[in-house]
Amino acid sequence: MSSLTRFARSQAPKAAALGCCLAAFALAVPYTVSAADRDAAAAPFHFAAAPLNAPDQSDDRRVRPVAPAFHHIRSWISSVGAGAGVFSADGANESRDVCLVDPRTDTVTVRTAPHTKDRYEPFTLEARGLPMPSYAAPMGCLPADFNQDGWQDVAVYYWGRSPVLFMRVPDAAPSPSAFVPQELVADHPVWSTNAMTIGDYDGDGRPDLVVGNYFPDGARVLDPTAVQSSLQMPDSMSGARNGGTLRFFRYVDGRSGAGPRAYFSEVPDAFGPASPRGWTLALASQDLDGDGLPELYQANDFAPDRLLYNKSAPGRPTFRTATGTRHFTTPKSKVVGRDSFKGMGVAFADLDRSGMQSILVGNITEPYALEESNFVFRPTVDRKTLGERLRLGDAPYDDHSESTGMARSGWTWDVAAADFDNSGFPQVMHATGFVAGKTSRWAQLQETALSNDLILKHPKLWPHIQPGDDLSGHDTNTFFARTPQGRYVNVAKAAGVASTAVTRGFAVGDVDGDGRLDFVAANQWGQSVLYHNESKAGPFLGLRLRLPATAPHTAPAVGAVARVHLPDGRTTEQQVYPANGHGGVAAPDLLFGLGGEELTGPLRTDVIWRDPDGRRHQRTQLIRPGWHNLILAEDGTIVEVPA
Repeated sequence: MSSLTRFARSQAPKAAALGCCLAAFALAVPYTVSAADRDAAAAPFHFAAAPLNAPDQSDDRRVRPVAPAFHHIRSWISSVGAGAGVFSADGANESRDVCLVDPRTDTVTVRTAPHTKDRYEPFTLEARGLPMPSYAAPMGCLPADFNQDGWQDVAVYYWGRSPVLFMRVPDAAPSPSAFVPQELVADHPVWSTNAMTIGDYDGDGRPDLVVGNYFPDGARVLDPTAVQSSLQMPDSMSGARNGGTLRFFRYVDGRSGAGPRAYFSEVPDAFGPASPRGWTLALASQDLDGDGLPELYQANDFAPDRLLYNKSAPGRPTFRTATGTRHFTTPKSKVVGRDSFKGMGVAFADLDRSGMQSILVGNITEPYALEESNFVFRPTVDRKTLGERLRLGDAPYDDHSESTGMARSGWTWDVAAADFDNSGFPQVMHATGFVAGKTSRWAQLQETALSNDLILKHPKLWPHIQPGDDLSGHDTNTFFARTPQGRYVNVAKAAGVASTAVTRGFAVGDVDGDGRLDFVAANQWGQSVLYHNESKAGPFLGLRLRLPATAPHTAPAVGAVARVHLPDGRTTEQQVYPANGHGGVAAPDLLFGLGGEELTGPLRTDVIWRDPDGRRHQRTQLIRPGWHNLILAEDGTIVEVPA
């Protein structure tokens, strides 16, 4: 053996190690965007903020009463509760109303959206006649037509009790008496719910509900008199399973009787022999493989998220976990279902006009602190193969958060993706911020993050987080726009949406019907606002897909799919799942930006839906740009009605 060969062999391990270091460095270094590309990406966007509730006051409440075990971390415990939804409160097809949860007053208010006609006075939803413990506080509102009568109801979920369904009285003018409170669950058990979503998961044509809870069931977290062994913090920074229960409720009946009602029955084995426990902060639904049954993504704080593949049949909701595969260049925590981050928001989006949905997840990505990463999970196979792999428990997705530029955003909560300039590609927003104050407690939190898991569940061993303390309390919300190279750059400041308020949720909808999507930012311990879209926007195709209900009213076709065939030969898809994420519920409408395409006529659009008997239909329509109200009939036909 020559000396040269011996030398080469002796240096091979060093060369391999150097190669691994260079590869890791390449993965870790953020990409840069030129000033010209950044300016071009920001140019179309402009939003004007309009207040939704009372302005901030120096004496506003900024912390909740909590159980004695949590008193020294009461600002941490008080960090959630703001939420919003865009919907129709008056039976119209247009979504021009807002439900808003304000933690300062623990109220849920229904009001007309700014830049629309004031059709009624704002009012609050109160659970009249139902037991409401003094330690119960609303965390979010979910507008939806639960009994399919053509009037949108509102579910309110709480820490301190199970959710309440506020059922809409048909034909009544919007007012407190027009929403009749009803229990979702008998005996109002004590839950800490942070997320709810809706969809027809078993394919029977009726809406079902999924409820994601945070603290262990039965824990009276906000009760200053509570002394309970169940008052625990997560038992791990990365694998905690001692939180609340994920629960599935199947639709049973919606007959009116003496008033509007909707009945749901819990299916305790929908997710397996034992319902999974976790620290759920967000839920999202989407039919990923095109079989007509939506999958479910559960974003968990302090534990791996779950992608739950839907294997249901009518009357038998059944899900199984699908997990991803780690490759040589994949960081350990960037695998679907195997991450160790703090999942706090989730959205689905067709990022590249491929007709397939990517999964966007928000985590804590604070520089020099808990530097995790957001996720942009993109499918690596076609739709047919995706379904085959998911059925086997494999999730063929790879994370592209770094290459797309969306890996970091701060302490992230809700994630929303929508096309605000009708360019044909969605922009992506992250709601950010945790606890606002003046004294940073990051050093103490970092020390806790490095602690042994055996001590974490004990609240008394956590560092003090009290009024005046700060943990990422001044992060700015993001607004990522696509550059010509396909990467994304944060242009929130130029667009006028870089708020430093502590934001929890985004609710997106075209409230004034001008073809430009607006959005609500639900802020914690502060004034919430609607951002009215005044951007330079191109042509669009807007679809309000509805199912027949009590004439002349129609119900939003939750779960319906629209695929638009674009002039360049590509196809893009959206689905009607408005209640995705943390704290924000979008309008149940679809808006496709058409960019600068040369439009010579109507667009070929495939519409797929289930009727109330569970039959699945597909029909192709030729539809011109603009807003369209389409009734999806039980015989498989589509009828357009005036706005």
